[in-house]
Amino acid sequence: MQPVDFTTLTSACSELRAYWLPSRLEQVYQRDRYTISIALRTLKQRGWLEISWHPQAARICIGDPPPRSPDTFTFSQQLVHQLGGLALIAIEAIAPWERAIDLQFARRPGESALYHLYVEIMGKYSNAILTDANNFIITAAHQVSEQQSSVRPIQTGQLYEFPPKLTGPVPSLSESQARWQERVSLVPGAIKRQLIKSYSGLSASLVDSLLLAASIAPETTTDQLSSQDWQKLFECWQEWLQALNVGKFQPAWTATGYTVMGWGAVALVKDTQSLLNKYYTDQLNQQVFAQLRHQLSQKLQNILTKLKIKAQAFTTRLQQSDQADDYRQKADLLMANLQNWQAGMQEITLPDFETGEPVAIALQPDKNGVQNAQNFYKQHQKLKRARLAVEPLLLEVQSEIDYLEQVEAAIAQIENYETAEDLQALEEIRDELIGQKYLEDPQYRDRNTNETAITNFRRYRTPNGWEILIGRNNRQNDQLTFRVAGDYDLWFHAQEIPGSHILMRLEAGTVPDTDDLQYAANLAAYYSRARQSDQVPVVYTQPKYVYKPKGAKPGIAIYKQERILWGKPQLVNSH
Repeated sequence: MQPVDFTTLTSACSELRAYWLPSRLEQVYQRDRYTISIALRTLKQRGWLEISWHPQAARICIGDPPPRSPDTFTFSQQLVHQLGGLALIAIEAIAPWERAIDLQFARRPGESALYHLYVEIMGKYSNAILTDANNFIITAAHQVSEQQSSVRPIQTGQLYEFPPKLTGPVPSLSESQARWQERVSLVPGAIKRQLIKSYSGLSASLVDSLLLAASIAPETTTDQLSSQDWQKLFECWQEWLQALNVGKFQPAWTATGYTVMGWGAVALVKDTQSLLNKYYTDQLNQQVFAQLRHQLSQKLQNILTKLKIKAQAFTTRLQQSDQADDYRQKADLLMANLQNWQAGMQEITLPDFETGEPVAIALQPDKNGVQNAQNFYKQHQKLKRARLAVEPLLLEVQSEIDYLEQVEAAIAQIENYETAEDLQALEEIRDELIGQKYLEDPQYRDRNTNETAITNFRRYRTPNGWEILIGRNNRQNDQLTFRVAGDYDLWFHAQEIPGSHILMRLEAGTVPDTDDLQYAANLAAYYSRARQSDQVPVVYTQPKYVYKPKGAKPGIAIYKQERILWGKPQLVNSH
């Protein structure tokens, strides 16, 4: 990104002086952590002065009105508190060839300044600093401690110190061509590099346009330049210094960025303000666009990968449940041929009811014929229940995949940043995904971060090995129910009796056995106020049907689509 150099800053400030002095400060709005907009009103117009200390895009220019969203930054509040209603009476460079500007504010034009807003356009060291009339710092956009910089700390209450002075020679209109040429060519090297090394106040983009105007390639060495080349280059050099001297500039777009000298122009622009506003708005939007598009694409890809694995697992489970009828057929065959069963058998072969073909049935030798048949019936029922449980889950996952693939297709269509509308379209997709709970809302990311550390729940295992988590207090109950609970878990609570929230962790598509449910119900009864009762009514449901009423205290929840079991607290062995 092309930085605002001394020449561009001089051009921008000369326009600001011509059209915006004096003006009254009406409002201050901070757009983001690097940018403030100041509403200025003159007798003829009202506009927003944009001041940015962004490390790559520091600038000062008249920009667009800020959005209507609330401003939550303290720096802007401090500025409006001190400067609100005052007049902007001067815009001055703090020293020759420095990229630091002093905006002076007084009660009215003609009076001495009460406050100074120093805007330092210096790459990663850029800043905006408010001082009183005696130059004591009131506030700064970016405070710099003594640990961060022993050379120039910037802290509230300290005296404002100007940036370190330039050490190298500065360009001068009075310097002769011979002296100038001698300085630049003292050490042979590429002309671009030698110009930047020989003088302060030059940027790479300015030197590029200067050489372009003189028809010299940047990598040409000083000893390759003819006398005509030196003559042409010096004329352009003088033209540049003259423009700085009289404040006459030609803002324009170039093939690679912009210029305020008109050199290499592909399209002229009416003023430096609109040039800077458009260039940096587009450049920053482009950065945000590329980053956001990458983030959304990656996030969607990750979610879709997981969902497709889940869908495949459900499909496999359904295929397995197709064997349910095999188990029932084996059980029916066994029951119809119990006379053929003999103790200790590990396999029995029986004729199929319809085809008469032999069917080999594996048996458990420690069980009798009826028990083996009952086992097959049990397997049949279990697989049937699994099918009933899995089919709606597969449907739900598939519709989620369809929705997200539609979103993915929309992102794919917004391939490159061309206008602000492209970024806006991406931001709308991001907001939609936040609304659908696929993304975190960054504004709330840092809230309650300490709650995520709560993991010391009581832990049990059901007879079939499912984990049970039990909240130890109201805060843990909320954590368990509204943060830890997954889509396939079951939530238990003593019915209308104060007690712990209990979570049975289940895998997708699994159905807990009756004894697992009873075990969880017993725990819910035990960890409730009705612990001493013989039987306690316990409700259970899916976590998605558990809600926190608006404004409710910790641990309070309401639920629906519940089922009821009778918990027996006396059967629990606490640990």
